[in-house]
Amino acid sequence: MPSFDIVSTIDNHEITNAVDQSNREVSTRFDFKDTNARLELNKDKITIIAPTDFQVKQVDEILRNKLSKRQIDLRSLQYKEMSVNLNEAKQTIEIKQGIEGEDAKKLVKLIKDTKCKVQAAIQGDQVRVTGKKRDDLQEIIAYLREAKVEIPLQFVNFRD
Repeated sequence: MPSFDIVSTIDNHEITNAVDQSNREVSTRFDFKDTNARLELNKDKITIIAPTDFQVKQVDEILRNKLSKRQIDLRSLQYKEMSVNLNEAKQTIEIKQGIEGEDAKKLVKLIKDTKCKVQAAIQGDQVRVTGKKRDDLQEIIAYLREAKVEIPLQFVNFRD
């Protein structure tokens, strides 16, 4: 029986490259000279550190530009509240990977609303869709690409 999996993953190597490129650009820009503005990457968190909140926003713009050039969907970034001290401002950005339970239930509901003859099952942090016809599965993929979903989706393990 044909099936495929719906996942939401990000290439960690591309994130590392984007953070490194952003750090390099920040270190060479004139407006950041002697400010000690930088980005730090810890597993699934990026921390932007700069002297003022305005500079944090500028560094964030550089990071967003680098991420989008590397085809990383910006919907997978979750921004935390900015903390501002006397001489330093910090912004933490969490990188979301996997489909959480609430989002998985929404995806299953979207798939059932199409009235196609397929079944959707939540399996951990992914959703498996099975059906008798390959065309039905391709129709579901096309429908989900057009649908407004808050998380980036990838379709993997398409099997006949």
